[in-house]
Amino acid sequence: MIVCDHASQTVPLDYASLGLASEALDRHIAWDPGALGVARQMAADLDAPLLWPDVSRLVIDCNRDPAAPDLIVAEGDGIPVPGNRDLDTAERTRRLAAVHAPYHAAIEACLAARRAAGRQTSLIAVHSFTPVWRDRHRPWQIGILFDDDRRLADTLIGALRADPALTVGVNEPYSPADRVYYTLSRHRAQDSLAAVMLEIRNDEIADAAAQRQWGSRLAAVVRNFAVAGQAAAGPAAA
Repeated sequence: MIVCDHASQTVPLDYASLGLASEALDRHIAWDPGALGVARQMAADLDAPLLWPDVSRLVIDCNRDPAAPDLIVAEGDGIPVPGNRDLDTAERTRRLAAVHAPYHAAIEACLAARRAAGRQTSLIAVHSFTPVWRDRHRPWQIGILFDDDRRLADTLIGALRADPALTVGVNEPYSPADRVYYTLSRHRAQDSLAAVMLEIRNDEIADAAAQRQWGSRLAAVVRNFAVAGQAAAGPAAA
């Protein structure tokens, strides 16, 4: 099962673009460019369900705990977000109810249906990251993020590191300690699902062809993992 928490740059009309110019909504502060294209290709190759919220992370970040300080940001990468300034509790609650809660309810419902059908499930989140952050170049083409469960992560790391042209990040450029693992932590727990977060550098997936290529490449590794039955084997030691 695939999720894409930051798939969309869409800001509903009643938020008046949050006071931002359209070019700001094209930047990584608003979404994960290229991630949805990769996720769609993976879902097609694996015949897997794919869920994503069709709302920008600037409205509310569905990959954050509702109590997290960056659930709704007033500034992103040095760019003020006027429509998020000085939000009251009522507006935060409204956004949670309109976007965050339905997204996670949909994930829970999909997992419950698969559980009821006796279907083995792994949970994969697809994200992208910017090549330069705070003047620091990020050398990894892809990062594999995981918590105490390394089953699927180690399979992906091993397969990708076999390509000498790739620099593979292991819990880089982020890790669960950065509070970016909320969706996976929340939904894998009940069934101890194999889970992994994929972070692809967005210059690697800048067009549809590159998104399809990365999607199929990653899907092939995941398929081998599933065929081997490792998703049901229990967490490997960290």
